[in-house]
Amino acid sequence: MSSASGEPRYRVLELIERAGNRLPNPVTLFVIGTLLVMGLSHLGHQFDWQVTERRPQPVMEPVLNDEGEPVVDPQTGQPRMRPEVDPATGEPRLKWQVVRDQRQVPVTRTVTDQRGRPIIDPQTGEPKTEPVIDEATGEPKMHTIREPRVQRVRSLLSSDGLFWALSNMVDNFVSFPPLGIVLVGMLGIGVAERTGLIGALLKAFMLVVPGRLLTPAVFFIGVMSSLGTDAGYVVLPPLAAVLYQAMGRSPLAGIAAVFAGVSAGFSANLFITALDPLLAGLSTEGARVIDGDYAVNPAANWWFMIVSTFLVTLVGWAVTARYVERRLRRKPPEEGGPPVRAAMGDSNARLQGQEVRGLVWAAGALVITLGAFLAMALIPDMPLYGEGDMFDRWVEVIVPALFFIFIIPGIAYGVAVKAIANDRDLAKLMIESMAAMAPIIVLAFVAAQFIRHFEYSGLDRLLAMAGGQWLGQMEANAAVLIVAFILVTLLFNLFMGSMSAKYILFAPIFVPMFMLAGISPELTQAAYRIGDSVSNIITPLNPYLIIILMVMRKYVPNGGIGTLIATMFPYAVAFTVVWTLLLLTWMALNLPLGVDGALWYELTPGSSPGSAPGTPAP
Repeated sequence: MSSASGEPRYRVLELIERAGNRLPNPVTLFVIGTLLVMGLSHLGHQFDWQVTERRPQPVMEPVLNDEGEPVVDPQTGQPRMRPEVDPATGEPRLKWQVVRDQRQVPVTRTVTDQRGRPIIDPQTGEPKTEPVIDEATGEPKMHTIREPRVQRVRSLLSSDGLFWALSNMVDNFVSFPPLGIVLVGMLGIGVAERTGLIGALLKAFMLVVPGRLLTPAVFFIGVMSSLGTDAGYVVLPPLAAVLYQAMGRSPLAGIAAVFAGVSAGFSANLFITALDPLLAGLSTEGARVIDGDYAVNPAANWWFMIVSTFLVTLVGWAVTARYVERRLRRKPPEEGGPPVRAAMGDSNARLQGQEVRGLVWAAGALVITLGAFLAMALIPDMPLYGEGDMFDRWVEVIVPALFFIFIIPGIAYGVAVKAIANDRDLAKLMIESMAAMAPIIVLAFVAAQFIRHFEYSGLDRLLAMAGGQWLGQMEANAAVLIVAFILVTLLFNLFMGSMSAKYILFAPIFVPMFMLAGISPELTQAAYRIGDSVSNIITPLNPYLIIILMVMRKYVPNGGIGTLIATMFPYAVAFTVVWTLLLLTWMALNLPLGVDGALWYELTPGSSPGSAPGTPAP
């Protein structure tokens, strides 16, 4: 046991670490998790666990003229309607209504015998039915029914469930989001590392950046990496670990700092990222349940996210310096503590002549590579110009771009320092890089099965819907509602890792419900981004957790998920508290969240409920 366990303020984390590390190997843990999900899904199916989807709708009343008669809309010929206001509170009356889906079904009639008596089906014991045929068309007559939308659990132990599990096993693995990103991204980094380019860059970095500013620099880069979608998960953790170790500091602290920046600070950035239009679109759909003309600007949270970038960096710096590194400093190197001596002694801290020559070649290759990608992205009719399937084309190729950005300068450096003499040397370096990723591939296989099984069962949507409706029916003021929403989002992020999947469920519930409480869709969206971000670093359903685990175990061979969660837990707590306080302060000062980013929404008589997927029942 390390000496850190004797410190009172570290005892809880030491307990978490010991308990977590006594769990089976992460591979076994994901297998057990998959079997547990299969069992729970069958139990839920057998006992018919279900949640009927409900959404908040304003209670409407007709607009009356001075004589007390309904005002008729000349365009529709129908009475004009407006939200009914509670005279006691001055707020619109709210009613939770069942969401119904419409579908066409055949009109049927009971089959009778010659005496007009119903013919009984011997298998069901019920009267036989047959479709009613339209004499004019010869087709079955159809009519519309409106059925409640219900979230149910699908059994993975049923015949269909087991068939799905077996038939999708390969697809679950090869379509696992981090897998291709890791293999492609790390292949380029591996070549750059093995030629010596990474080591030379670290020396140059240490000569430029003072040691005391290492953590904020790493943290800020981690936060800003969301510009490249998920690439930061792949590129930054191994680099941060090597950099910290080279400076004689705990490599685990470097991994923790950059992981917290990339993942817990995922929503913060100085620029608009691909995430902003995605969330704005979902918020717009939710808002139109109340106001059919409402639209959320993709830059609606921009000012708040700019401030959040600096706040997250400062808080992460403080947590790393005053808590995480102090705790790790008391541990031996094999448990995550700093190395006995810096990886680069004083005699090797300066760049050698051959290394300088290699860096010059690498810099020239990098300029050419970046110039080529910039030209393809900025010049009309070039391959990366314009919009792709989901985002801008250059965003959709960010991982392949990173591959070339690392491997081409890596090759140039290797040729300059004579680490690469021919194509066989390059192929050998690439094979060695790929071989080093074998543990990630194995863990990705079982993690992908666990996550996809959980999604297929419907347990994630069931939990999210139940929690959302519970929170939605609370009667509280705006600040309490926002804090509660952040905490609910944080909690359900532990069970449903996808940011977009959760918001697809949450937006139709919380956005209109909060609008009726006077809270704007833009403020609801900002609160969601906080809750979803802060627990990313401790949820087992974060698909990129396997990357962090594998990088960590390179330095802490006996460490497990307990070591990782104990290290990341202080960040999750600090970010939750400070980021929530920032949003509450923003509300108190009545500051705009961004472009068209109002804090409050006023439901006026002119607001008209719009259409949304599913029709709320009257």
